[in-house]
Amino acid sequence: MSLDECFFCDVQGMDDKSIVAENEHFYVHDSDFSVSIGHCEVVSKDHINSFFNLNSEQLVSLYEMINKAKEFIEEKLDPDGYNVGLNEGKAAGQSIPHLHVHVIPRYNGDIDNPRGGVRNILPGGDYTGDVARDMPDRTRYITPQN
Repeated sequence: MSLDECFFCDVQGMDDKSIVAENEHFYVHDSDFSVSIGHCEVVSKDHINSFFNLNSEQLVSLYEMINKAKEFIEEKLDPDGYNVGLNEGKAAGQSIPHLHVHVIPRYNGDIDNPRGGVRNILPGGDYTGDVARDMPDRTRYITPQN
């Protein structure tokens, strides 16, 4: 992957029917690799690789879009809870160095013991094999974890 290649930057402006809401700084879309039914991502429109680089206006905008994602999910589904989070840096599992926040609906019984929440996130979180199999052209965007 070259330093100037970024999946979320490259897909900007494409006719993406998966975008369900947007504002000046972020958009919400259905995740291509959902860990649960209704999983959405809130993606920065600008190439920002770290949550910690957001200014106050962008933070408010992000919060607004997280709520829009929740509203979108609840229009069609009836989740019992949510995990909301992001992977900050390669060591934390960030596979595309572009800020995106996961809004993951959770359902009673989706795993045997949900205790620990994000410390024990849903199985199947490593989607890189799915990308290689289903969308091999996207593998160039994924930062190697080794």
